[in-house]
Amino acid sequence: MPEMQKQGKPTDGKQDEFEQDLHPNSMAGQNQGLQANHSQSGEFPTAYDIKDLHNVLPDFTDEELKQISVVPPGVRLEQGATYVDLLDPDREEFTAMGNMEAIEGSWYCPKNEVHYELWNRITQVENSYQKGTGADQPSIGSV
Repeated sequence: MPEMQKQGKPTDGKQDEFEQDLHPNSMAGQNQGLQANHSQSGEFPTAYDIKDLHNVLPDFTDEELKQISVVPPGVRLEQGATYVDLLDPDREEFTAMGNMEAIEGSWYCPKNEVHYELWNRITQVENSYQKGTGADQPSIGSV
């Protein structure tokens, strides 16, 4: 019995009828095109909206909690973006890979949606010179 083959030439640009089955998430993790800021679009909740985080971040005011975006469980993380799990006691930064998504039991905060001073407080950085984000960072050679 002959094998079924795609009609036409291999380079004709037509999509194979089984392409969707073989690659259901072919663009997963790809950062292409214009992207909206999720916190501004109202897509992500804030730490203020998640009552459990009020106990985790007791030193933050309600206004500050409203500025901290949180990726809900099941949402794919942006490849190459920096995040911190707000439930992690050490609050270690990590860079997401294309196959990662927010998991149940974690509250990931994306760095690109939080002001750097607030990010430094979240990640418990006391001296902004450590991360190179201080506006009054000393120049090379000054003591």
